Amino acid sequence: MERADPALSVERQCALLGLARSTFYYAPVRDETEDLALMRLLDEEYTRHPFYGARRMTHWLRGQGWPVGRKRVRRLLRVMGLEAIYPKPRLSVAAPGHRIYPYLLRDLAIVRPNQVWSTDITYLRLARGFAYLTAIMDWFSRYVLAWRLSITLEADFCVEALDEAMDRYGAPEIFNSDQGCQFTSEAFTGRLLGEGVRVSMDGRGRAFDNIFIERLWRTVKYEEVYLRDYPSVLDARESLGAYFAFYNRERPHQALNNATPWQRHCAGDFS
Repeated sequence: MERADPALSVERQCALLGLARSTFYYAPVRDETEDLALMRLLDEEYTRHPFYGARRMTHWLRGQGWPVGRKRVRRLLRVMGLEAIYPKPRLSVAAPGHRIYPYLLRDLAIVRPNQVWSTDITYLRLARGFAYLTAIMDWFSRYVLAWRLSITLEADFCVEALDEAMDRYGAPEIFNSDQGCQFTSEAFTGRLLGEGVRVSMDGRGRAFDNIFIERLWRTVKYEEVYLRDYPSVLDARESLGAYFAFYNRERPHQALNNATPWQRHCAGDFS
């Protein structure tokens, strides 16, 4: 069958072959179950090796017995919001027309709670689907001030988390994020600027500028997410709520001299 045959139309070719035109035009539906399985594997491998890009991820998946192409892997990584950690252009895409703020934390001594907050978004797998998790963290104490789940990457759930954190704990002196469109949006930066907060943003290709929250995601994945298969967003929200309560108030942190984030945040230990 030739779509562009000058002598025979597609309708005539189908009639000669006794083939229904609907059969000719049918495009197979992508196996979403397989995509979800691949995304689970990609999420785990990215957590282990965040410097793997689409090429290395493709090679790794093929080694696991998955005959996938690089274009498919690149598409799935894009859906998950994952990019390899190494310097390259356009690491994050900001909201069009919005200002990009300088990185303010280089060589800054962080000595008290609410001096610097930061935020990020990570992919969260479910048993049948996926969601996105955002959190706001105090850098001094590692305390998770607020968090939200969403099934889309719209800015609303990030703004909701920010509103909760500021309503409960006041405003920080500096707020750091990457250059993603959720954090360069007017709704997000406007809330910060309206409270007199200095906005700081990671430099392009400098994923480790926000290292503490990157470590948080690794901890949450290994200690909570990978141990469970959340049936739904509701189940994930309930389970994560219990985990973050444990993380903040019970889990000792070696970097905090084995204090909990809550103890450090309340005590304001300057040592």
